[in-house]
Amino acid sequence: MSMRRRLLFWLLSSVLAGGLAAAAVVFFQARYAANEIFDYQLRQLALTLRDRTYSPRELAEVLQGEDALEFVIQVWGPDGKRVYASHPKLDVPGAVQLGFSDLTTRDGRFRVFAIQQRGLTIQVAQPVAARDQLALAAAGRTLLPFVVALPLLGWLIWRLVGREVRFLESTAKVVASRSPESLEAIETTRVPEEIQPLIGALNGLLARLGTALAQQRQFIADAAHELRTPLTALMLQLQLAERARDEAERQKAHAMLREGIARAAHVVEQLLTLAREDPDARKAAQEKVDLAELARAVAQAHESSAAAKGVALRTVLDGPVVVEGDRAALRTLMDNLVDNAIRYTPAGDVTIKAQGRDGEAFFEVDDSGPGIPVAERARVFDRFYRGETAAEGGTGLGLAIVRRIADRHRGAVELADAPGGRGLAAVVKLPLAS
Repeated sequence: MSMRRRLLFWLLSSVLAGGLAAAAVVFFQARYAANEIFDYQLRQLALTLRDRTYSPRELAEVLQGEDALEFVIQVWGPDGKRVYASHPKLDVPGAVQLGFSDLTTRDGRFRVFAIQQRGLTIQVAQPVAARDQLALAAAGRTLLPFVVALPLLGWLIWRLVGREVRFLESTAKVVASRSPESLEAIETTRVPEEIQPLIGALNGLLARLGTALAQQRQFIADAAHELRTPLTALMLQLQLAERARDEAERQKAHAMLREGIARAAHVVEQLLTLAREDPDARKAAQEKVDLAELARAVAQAHESSAAAKGVALRTVLDGPVVVEGDRAALRTLMDNLVDNAIRYTPAGDVTIKAQGRDGEAFFEVDDSGPGIPVAERARVFDRFYRGETAAEGGTGLGLAIVRRIADRHRGAVELADAPGGRGLAAVVKLPLAS
């Protein structure tokens, strides 16, 4: 339904309802005023007749021929016999009490005033319907200008609303003209105050969309660059295996091919993990996760790889350390940190810690490797970035994934020197579950 039509309908309905309410108020006020005026007339008419010095017979002769009066005049003699009735056909009972009273008869309701003078009882009555008719006419005269003005008011509302809605139509055209290559903010000059929140929200959405598209383009470019190298290596290794002259050379080529396939699979797996942890991706269900228990499982899973490199894997777990989050994502975070620590520690110790204090949960991995220079610690969280001193091969995605998961869980990641000054300490802070 058109907003213009809705506004027109509700505004005209409100005006009409207001006019009817005003007419009702005027009707009751007019009826109240008319009652006072007519009561005054009833009393004055009765007093005028009282002040005459006619005898009952003479009074009846004087009042004959007054059938056109809206007032019903009745006179009774001292003996209680009615000597005059201006409207004999109307059934108006005799005076029950002196002064003002209300009577209900088969001919309708009457307002009555009665007095006694010189043995005569004079009663003057008036139909209440006549009073209501006068009040209704006054209310109608009040409502008539509203009814006459409604078409003009509707036309004015239609034009004014159309003029204001024109800005929304122009804004819609501006938004429709935007494209992924052109996401400039909408101009906010000469924007009505009521529309400014909408324009602000649209500009914010366009800015976020532009940032997301830029990140996506950069991600695709980086991924293509990173995948080109292992895929090229796989093709070369496959050619070497095909050209092998003996079984030993062929086995060596196959071993290199398997290593290259594993490296490419690892890159693809890391890319998929990073995509799953994207802020705009669907969020997994939150659950209570004990970091100490999860860290123990991660340590057990990496025992064989640590032993193969001569690395002693230790745990310092103060459990339970319960947080709310995605168990699979937190497991990925721990796996990446522990895998990096083992990979970059030629021989020595890797310590896994899980502790809770001051309303925060801490997961920490300390190694005794070469560490990361302070100048590079901020950049290593960028996707595909590998430090200049990195000796081991890798995708450059591990720490980017760790930060993305920590951010999604309202946490933070810090890199510092390991205790003792040798090696690296990677610390993840998360809010404890309530």
